[in-house]
Amino acid sequence: MLPAQEAAKIYHTNYVRNARAVGVLWTIFTITFAVITVVVFIQPYWIGDSVNTPQAGYFGLFHYCIGNALTSELTCKGSALDFGSIPSGAFKTAMFFVGISMLLVVGSIICFSLFFFCNAGSVYKICAWMQLASCTCMVIGCMIYPDGWDSEEVKRMCGQRTDKYTLGNCTVRWAYILAIISIMDSLILSVLAFALGNRQDKLLPEHFQVEGKGRHGGGGVKG
Repeated sequence: MLPAQEAAKIYHTNYVRNARAVGVLWTIFTITFAVITVVVFIQPYWIGDSVNTPQAGYFGLFHYCIGNALTSELTCKGSALDFGSIPSGAFKTAMFFVGISMLLVVGSIICFSLFFFCNAGSVYKICAWMQLASCTCMVIGCMIYPDGWDSEEVKRMCGQRTDKYTLGNCTVRWAYILAIISIMDSLILSVLAFALGNRQDKLLPEHFQVEGKGRHGGGGVKG
């Protein structure tokens, strides 16, 4: 084997190894992202009380708890299955988009099974589009959620100075911050998936590609 061919073989081997390593990391981070979106959707800690709020409590996308002025006990309401129990139309809309975001990223994990049946490049691109759509839905959900801060239930906890996109005496809690972080996470994952999908053809050794083209070309001449 010529030195140039040996170098090309070593380069190709390293390329395949590196591409697979990046693919494994992408898979791990995709699963992590799915866990994050599920937590963001379920947990009722998007906004909460502070030392200056009239009542104790916290709000999520659909579930919320507000303290009782007499007993100081938290009264909890809200269910994802009962839209009537959600105190704001904006919260309902935000819940819908964040829920779609969660389902899309879970769907991209289910698509991992397609690696056994379909071209890897196509699977990466399918997952990339799903993750990009998930990112878009999460952005919409996070932008719409503050529009519901003017509801009476939120004002009861945060004070009358609370209004749309103005939180009054309340504070942003960790679930909302995690949702914003997940936007960047999904964007990076989708870009990486597109890159992996576009590079799958390069994993095939060049002399195999040339031989394949030669066979196709020869068939055309014989025909």
